[in-house]
Amino acid sequence: GYFTRSRQAETLRDVSPQRLVFHRTWYLDAWCHHAAGLRRFALDAVGTAVLLEEAALDVPLAELERLLDGGYGAFAGEPHHWAVLMFSPEAAQWVGHELWHPMQRVRRLEDGRLELMLPYDKPTELVMDILRYGAQVEVIGNPALRAAVISATEAALHVYKRDG
Repeated sequence: GYFTRSRQAETLRDVSPQRLVFHRTWYLDAWCHHAAGLRRFALDAVGTAVLLEEAALDVPLAELERLLDGGYGAFAGEPHHWAVLMFSPEAAQWVGHELWHPMQRVRRLEDGRLELMLPYDKPTELVMDILRYGAQVEVIGNPALRAAVISATEAALHVYKRDG
């Protein structure tokens, strides 16, 4: 039994477990027989688990890595986009020591700023991490990601400007 938070619904899934991964919490990477594909399941959203008699389907590690490890953070997927983030000299002091993604590229500029390039598939978690740095980071050259950050910033501003 798995509770999908984005749909606020519980479903029953037969899965072939492949590996456990940790990113801020624990996840199970598994072949989902219902979806006929690899999926990442948050362990804290698994309500019930029953051992089935059928043998689990074995997916080669290279295939798991290709299909699930290219996304950003916990959001699985092949990387379809690249983010270019420009950090202020102040933020660069911290960001320069952080690992945002195994395939990231970092370039320090002479004026102290830091350019971080990283792949992602879905922007949800990346936008949250960008917002952590507020005005000390700017999305460069990616109109869709930039719009997502603007939208999230405007939504937050709306919350703080409400009366009451």
